[in-house]
Amino acid sequence: MTKPSDLDWNDLRYALAAVRAKTLAGAARSLGVEHSTVGRRLVALEAALGAPLLTRGPEGLSLTAIGQTVAPLLEQMDQAALAVQAAVRSQTVRIKLATPSAFGRLLAPHIGAFQAARPEIVLEILSGSRPADLRRGEADVALRSGTVDGDDLIAKKIGELDWSLYASEAYLARHPASVGSRDLRGHDLLGFEVGISNAPLARWLEERSEGARVLMRYREVSDLLAACVAGMGITILPCILASLEPSLRRLTGESLGKSRLSIVYRKEASLAEPVRAVIELVTEALRGHLGTPGRR
Repeated sequence: MTKPSDLDWNDLRYALAAVRAKTLAGAARSLGVEHSTVGRRLVALEAALGAPLLTRGPEGLSLTAIGQTVAPLLEQMDQAALAVQAAVRSQTVRIKLATPSAFGRLLAPHIGAFQAARPEIVLEILSGSRPADLRRGEADVALRSGTVDGDDLIAKKIGELDWSLYASEAYLARHPASVGSRDLRGHDLLGFEVGISNAPLARWLEERSEGARVLMRYREVSDLLAACVAGMGITILPCILASLEPSLRRLTGESLGKSRLSIVYRKEASLAEPVRAVIELVTEALRGHLGTPGRR
């Protein structure tokens, strides 16, 4: 007598596809496999059951008497499998995490372990320079640099970002610059887009652009970082990001400025355990990087 343990549940899926398609080729197309695979699975299932489910003829596959009894049960099993998937999806929690551009690279090594431990939490990463509006639900949690306003928001400080001047080795081979020098005359600079050029660190660069050429302006730090790595010019970058790039050289030993890095969320959101789990993930991931010296 066949025991449940004798059955390969995957074989039942192949059998259902064959019943529906009425041909091995049709079943194979629906499953994305070779038709020989479907045939082999059917043979294995029928051997385990000890009875044939389908007969093969010139017009395709037809159900045997036992197959006619089994076919509705296969459909019920398929519906049950879909119900299991739906039940799991209903328990899935989606948390939207907003980060400044380029910070995803710092979080990525930690997200895999987090998802393995908390499969019910699906992270949606929103990256960009525009702050997400937490009050309007654009994000549940946000990583922000600088000050945070709003009595209905909680801003938990993670640490401080140091900023410094950087250039790639390729750029410095063409335009030598001494370490520690703040004289940018004659150099190509990578600046900030006009809309954010009044930020303190952006102003620092603008004030020293006399006698230099501002080659390009960027809104996103990720684009600024990529241009610097490509050897296009000198720019000011967060050391936490620039230190990950082997080709970049830090031109000022001291920090040119600091900005507060905080994890921000709505007060009521702090009551949700999945939100607390994401806050802990981001906090622990970034604390390991803060204070990392830039490459010299």
